[in-house]
Amino acid sequence: MSLNLPRLFLQFGTPSRIASSTTTGFPHYHLILAQNKRKFTATATPLLQKSGEEQLLVVVGGGAAGVYGAIRAKTLAPNLNVLVIEKGKPLSKVKISGGGRCNVTNGHCSDNMVLAENYPRGHRELRGSFFNTHGPMDTMSWFVNRGVALKTEDDGRVFPVSNSSSSIIDCLLSEAKHRGVPLYCQVSLQTGKTVTNTSVASSEKFVLKIEKRSVDLVEYVEADYLLIASGSSRQGYTLATQLGHSIVDPVPSLFTFKIEDSQLAELAGVTFPKVGPMLVTHWGLSGPVILRLSAWGARNLFSSDYKGMLAVDFTPDLHVEDMKTILSQHKHQFVKQKVLNSCPPEFGLVKRFWKYILDREGLSGDTLWASVPNNSLISIAHLLKNCTFVVKGKGQFKDEFVTAGGVPLSEVLNVDGVTGGFNFQNAWSGGYIAGTSIGELAVSAASKEGVL
Repeated sequence: MSLNLPRLFLQFGTPSRIASSTTTGFPHYHLILAQNKRKFTATATPLLQKSGEEQLLVVVGGGAAGVYGAIRAKTLAPNLNVLVIEKGKPLSKVKISGGGRCNVTNGHCSDNMVLAENYPRGHRELRGSFFNTHGPMDTMSWFVNRGVALKTEDDGRVFPVSNSSSSIIDCLLSEAKHRGVPLYCQVSLQTGKTVTNTSVASSEKFVLKIEKRSVDLVEYVEADYLLIASGSSRQGYTLATQLGHSIVDPVPSLFTFKIEDSQLAELAGVTFPKVGPMLVTHWGLSGPVILRLSAWGARNLFSSDYKGMLAVDFTPDLHVEDMKTILSQHKHQFVKQKVLNSCPPEFGLVKRFWKYILDREGLSGDTLWASVPNNSLISIAHLLKNCTFVVKGKGQFKDEFVTAGGVPLSEVLNVDGVTGGFNFQNAWSGGYIAGTSIGELAVSAASKEGVL
């Protein structure tokens, strides 16, 4: 199978509605299984300390979607007990995303149809009301209204003006801590614990087994509502399976390409704005365009053991015939100059990469332009328009933020986006919609019981 993207072509193989009520019959259950070093001390309130009339929402996962959804549910239903269980550090991916700046969302996709096209898994399903309910502009307004100044960069990526993810983390944790009246009704975030099992009791409540293995502690909790927002963690897949869902095996979605080319490795740090942009690294190729390509080809690449042929067009703004003309004219204009010292400026190539192209063509950089045969000019033009690389595997660092897989969209959700703020937007939107649904259910149930 092959995959076409603007300026890139990848041939696989060895070279030669989000957060909606489920269809399983559980009325108060929501699931968010997609993307997605500050310590937040949980309240000392025991898990089960609540009166008989109070309702409890347990959120599995203290990431962007989980915390955002918890805040939203608590906002709509102030008397709802909200407990977030996180086995590691809360908002850890928010902390390190965007090089520590946190790419909050993308501000260049006001059209939801265009926005949805940035999700390799989910682009058809997300064309409906999903982002109409809570889209990028809503996310930006939410943070700005809470004192976080944001900026939109030229490529659409939105970051806090502070250039620090701490601004986003502090806002979310502060909102969670102070959400609720009286204060003991705030969103409670407890870390170092894992929900290892879930079932539905005869009372139609969820029975959750919560473990803290560091002290060999096991607790059982009955929850009225359950929101699973565990990202790519196997924990969430296990719980979903226990509740009757099937699972599409998750595979990495955003990753770089490993290319064994010693001459290319010497170009580490060279970027190609025209190609996406694309970046040469010590191990291969990276940059937004490579990450996008990996997302769209995630499953095919997994099936081919991350091996294939990558073809790159380094001059997407020029037709091959125009390039031949440019090279021919350049040859006649600079007859006495060495080819290495005189690259046609129309190509926009740095000298180091121009040498790489000449080497691949077998043309010495000391050759004078006057001595370059016409067939070499033709070959250089075609090489720049269709430069192939042998992909040997994924990047050497196992730091993928996003996976493709989880509960199928036909049941609930299996969404992942390309790089550029789209995965966090999916988390904000999914968390908001889940929190809204749960909050409204809680208010309705409390009203019927005369609690409000």
